[in-house]
Amino acid sequence: MIAPASPPPTSARDTILARIREALRVPAPVPHLKSHSAEQAVVPAAASGLPALTVLPAEVAKPWLPDGGDTPAERVRIFTENIEKLRAVPCRVPDLPAAAEAIGALVRERGWQRVAGHAHPLLEPVLANLPCSVQRVDGSAEFDKNALEACDAGITACEAAVAQTGSLLVSSRTCGGRGLSILPHVHIAVLTVDQVVATVGDALHLTRERAAGRMPSMLSFITGPSRTGDIERILVLGAHGPKELFVFLVG
Repeated sequence: MIAPASPPPTSARDTILARIREALRVPAPVPHLKSHSAEQAVVPAAASGLPALTVLPAEVAKPWLPDGGDTPAERVRIFTENIEKLRAVPCRVPDLPAAAEAIGALVRERGWQRVAGHAHPLLEPVLANLPCSVQRVDGSAEFDKNALEACDAGITACEAAVAQTGSLLVSSRTCGGRGLSILPHVHIAVLTVDQVVATVGDALHLTRERAAGRMPSMLSFITGPSRTGDIERILVLGAHGPKELFVFLVG
């Protein structure tokens, strides 16, 4: 008697594709959103025959997202607490002269010889009074990346700060191009308290309004100093960018 042939072994690829086909054929709503009664927007199905996409209001996800604060004072408090948890250093100052004095004191304390900065109303009083040489960076001009990396610190402005995640939203327009917030080993950001918003969406909305239809060529969220934990889950700061981040909140 000949035994029936066993089915061919299923590869991991076949298993994954089978699960995708099943998910597309039998859509399953997310349980905690099923009972939401707010008006929903439906995006029609594509020509490929995939199921239509239901877009729920942003408020639906709020209970499951970190708190971003409902008032300016709450947003600043939450942002400050979050960046401290991320091992960044928050510095609250009343005005720009105080920011210039505090950053100058930091330069003297660290013995820095050269820092880099760019043209911006928040930065001009700071850069004009630093007790070291300053390398100016214009985002539209060519610059020497090796010289920029050799600077002790880079000083930038930003588009907004996100209380929810403790992040800075920088762009090629407001941080001196693409390299100034990345190449120097220390990043110093200067912003006003009214730039602190609750959520990532608020930060992008503020940037879109300010851009008036001409969005910057680069947007990036900076959440604390550069870090990695790839090797034996040991946290290492400064892996792919600045090892330290100082955030000066003005106002």
